[in-house]
Amino acid sequence: MHGTLTEHARCLYGDEYRPVPECDLDHREHAFVEELTFADADSILTMLRELCPHLVDGYLPVWIRNLSYRLVLLQRPQDPALLREAAESLWLHGPDWDDIAMDLRRGAQALESR
Repeated sequence: MHGTLTEHARCLYGDEYRPVPECDLDHREHAFVEELTFADADSILTMLRELCPHLVDGYLPVWIRNLSYRLVLLQRPQDPALLREAAESLWLHGPDWDDIAMDLRRGAQALESR
């Protein structure tokens, strides 16, 4: 088993910035998604920031990024900085989610104006 969510993601998807360590484990996407689903917000954010430090880079599939931000926001719904970060990721990865990104931006603004 991998020691961290980031290590698991790195083995499964690769890393644009670091070499992928040799690993004998059987990598199945569903096992990673299950680990991601129950990960705490800090572990998910560490993975996103290590593997995609500039939002537009990295090898994580867009659907994994979207799911990751969704899971983080479920755990930290009152964090305006995370709402904005998730919105930026949605805007960068497709116009299909622009309305959701705008709602996240509005939510961040509303939290900051309290």
